[in-house]
Amino acid sequence: MRTPTIGFIYPDHAAEDDYPRAAALLGADLRVAHIYGTDLHAVPELLDLGSPGKLRHGAELLVPYGPSAVVWACTSGSFVYGADGAREQVRGLAEVTGVAASSTSFGFVNAARALGVGTVAVCASYPDELAELFVDFLACEGIRVVSMSSAGIDTAAEVGTLTPDRVRALALANDHRDAEALLIPDTAMHTVEVLPELEAALGKPVLTANQVTIWEGIRLAGYPPGDEPVSPALGRLFSERPTHAGH
Repeated sequence: MRTPTIGFIYPDHAAEDDYPRAAALLGADLRVAHIYGTDLHAVPELLDLGSPGKLRHGAELLVPYGPSAVVWACTSGSFVYGADGAREQVRGLAEVTGVAASSTSFGFVNAARALGVGTVAVCASYPDELAELFVDFLACEGIRVVSMSSAGIDTAAEVGTLTPDRVRALALANDHRDAEALLIPDTAMHTVEVLPELEAALGKPVLTANQVTIWEGIRLAGYPPGDEPVSPALGRLFSERPTHAGH
């Protein structure tokens, strides 16, 4: 059996190099296609970024790779539509590609469930308005947020320039003792290289946007049970085989 190809629709450019880094660790075939719009962390712009036409274009760019699964690699561009709207995005992607589809927002939900996590802290790079919408999305999916912080960064491009030291500082300053996991929801943030360090420092799972996006794609890609790629270098989430329950 050939290694499944997993396609990701990534908005603009910021931290897409997390994908080849993860692919090398996992021995996985991860393909990234880009769609474009303003990278402003604001509701109207994000509704446009995640619109059906733009997602259809991204899906069409991935079709030549013959993906086994496709994931919309944008947290804010999915949860901004609410849980029902995010499901419609996924349905549209599956219709265009003919394969299983999901998004980063559902990746967070499914990853938390796979780890048995029901109570979380959210460490967001976004302004408050967007961070609150993510909290609402999680609540709709049965995940309780005990604390939420927002760094108030206005653009994805700026988030993409955050150094590993800055990412560590944000994570360590914004955990909560009652949270079973810390969630960091922005695919524009480089997090793959710091995951084990963050988990060791906090003593709990840390779920980050690019990490859960990749995990969600692998979960859906049709690997034979027991053959899914794992790597402790990508945190506790990737230390065990993914479960295959749908969102």
